[in-house]
Amino acid sequence: MTRLALALAASMLSGPALAQSTWPDIQSALYGDAPLVVQSAHITLDAPYRATDDARTVLGGHIVAPPGQKITTVTLVIDENPAPVAAEFHLAAPQAEFAFSLTTRLNGQTPLHLVALTDAGERHMAEAFLKTSGQGACAAPPGTDPVAALANLGEMELAFLPDLTAPSKSVNTRLAALSGKVHALDVDISHPSHSGLAMDQISLLFTPLRVVDELEINLDNAPYLTMTGSISLSENPRLRVSIPTGTTTANVTLRDTDGTTTSARTSLAAY
Repeated sequence: MTRLALALAASMLSGPALAQSTWPDIQSALYGDAPLVVQSAHITLDAPYRATDDARTVLGGHIVAPPGQKITTVTLVIDENPAPVAAEFHLAAPQAEFAFSLTTRLNGQTPLHLVALTDAGERHMAEAFLKTSGQGACAAPPGTDPVAALANLGEMELAFLPDLTAPSKSVNTRLAALSGKVHALDVDISHPSHSGLAMDQISLLFTPLRVVDELEINLDNAPYLTMTGSISLSENPRLRVSIPTGTTTANVTLRDTDGTTTSARTSLAAY
């Protein structure tokens, strides 16, 4: 079991204790006494001032490693969520620069922390505070029909993008892909992301936990990164990650906590 899975299990078993602790408690649980470079100039946490939709809030980050170093792991923490560790990215191909955006859900207003580990053992951290609308999305009923959600569970749409903010269906995006000038991969996932905390409105039973466990991305037939998920991912989560210039093919494999495995592939024209 990964460190992220252990952190998730601990938060679920111990109730609100870990989720409602201060950042020093979470930091100690994840990193022990390892030092962190606080508010490092090498890392930026992208978050709105206030979430307009607690069930689907885009959070992200941009990390530029110090000279001579490369990024190996990036961890997104939503302090006040029932599972504070929202997602963890393990870069099989360490990068000098890495960026991502991810749709998440929020239990309430919360501090946010983003930590990047380099191959030199340095941990760089950025932090912010996010206000919300008070919807308590982690325990909210799903917004889509559960039968339809299961029918499409695990399906993924992939797209190469010129950057993380580009519309996935735009003409400029398609032209950028055809010219080989792509810098990001968009992964649009169909998955209900049942948190295990939502009650069925008819049976009054809790819907069993079922979330994205791992997402593996291979670029040009070589491992690039693995993202470990949690209940903090939104329903039908959408992930965007930066990729090396010159990438021509992408293969993505999803595994959820029920053991379902699906895959998708995309490539540039003529590949």
